[in-house]
Amino acid sequence: MKIAYDAKRIFSSWSGLGNYSRDLVRVLATYFPDNQYLLFNKKKSDRGEAILKLPNVIFVRTTKGTLSRQLKTGIDAQNNNADIYHGLSGELPLRWNSKPIKKVVTIHDLIFERYPEYYTWIDRRIHFWKFKKASVSADKIIAISEQTKQDVIHYLKVPESKIEVVYQGCHASFKEKQSEEILTQIKEKFNLPENFLLNVGTIEPRKNLLNVVKALKDSNIPLVVVGSRKNKKYVRKIDKLVRLSGVEVYFLNNVSMEELASVYRLADIFIYPSFFEGFGIPVIEALFSETVVITSNTSCLPEAGGPDSVYVNPENVDDIKAKILFLWNNESERKRRAEKGLLFVQKFNDEVIADEMMKVYNSLLNHKDSKFSTENTK
Repeated sequence: MKIAYDAKRIFSSWSGLGNYSRDLVRVLATYFPDNQYLLFNKKKSDRGEAILKLPNVIFVRTTKGTLSRQLKTGIDAQNNNADIYHGLSGELPLRWNSKPIKKVVTIHDLIFERYPEYYTWIDRRIHFWKFKKASVSADKIIAISEQTKQDVIHYLKVPESKIEVVYQGCHASFKEKQSEEILTQIKEKFNLPENFLLNVGTIEPRKNLLNVVKALKDSNIPLVVVGSRKNKKYVRKIDKLVRLSGVEVYFLNNVSMEELASVYRLADIFIYPSFFEGFGIPVIEALFSETVVITSNTSCLPEAGGPDSVYVNPENVDDIKAKILFLWNNESERKRRAEKGLLFVQKFNDEVIADEMMKVYNSLLNHKDSKFSTENTK
């Protein structure tokens, strides 16, 4: 089987969509080595360097021209005799030729519909048009959670039969157990406190860091934050609250994936009280790192967190504070929940995700069985 991918995010993004795209191609190429995986983009970058080292992953430069991603990539895939074209970030090409090819698109979330206040009017219209167009063109839609599946049905008016839920995984670094020596080095490099609460994610209103800082007032609990400070207005609001409240906050910059995995493992508690997510990769990163999770009782986050994470109402600062203090003062409870969480998160392991996605591909090409049985993952 020859599978073509829209590889823009693989080569351009270090965060969510880029991580999803790289991880998916990596696990498929690893567990289904007989297939060819073609990455279509205008140019390479060091972001995709690791997966291009795999012998069955091939970079293909998109034909030059105006709007080449939208107008050329699909035809390029067909001319390379691809069996399937997979748009990894909610989009599919607009033009195709007469050669047969099956089309798959991953839709991560429709937050722009649920929370329009976080987006400009023009961005909402562009996002909706692209997603709607792709959902009509696709032979199969991949939703990254049951929550996203329901949103695709509701907002894009797609029949349920056209959608398959295939969860996301995370980078292999979070599944490795770092040595004490490495953990000590990371602790010293970033000047981390002995015990701390960790938050990972872009610093923006939807991620709700402000309420975490409010909840920590008068608690004497240090907070470590890893995330892009893109929303300047919201960042200024948080900085002001930190100064006025006296909460001890460490903002970390330029943290590699391997370093971040160590920071997760060093943390006593991971907190992620987002108002809404399509999936919430940081939650499973924490669970794989054997760190107990506090997250929101909304959207898909209980899907990612499982039965032994602790859930809060993200609007309720008192609830957030009570749950933080409950875990902070109970080491045995933290350990118990972390151990249970590690068992739960195995459902997001590479083998499981690779097999589920390959079943979708095979179903489109009328193959009865995937080449890798989920029984082998148990």
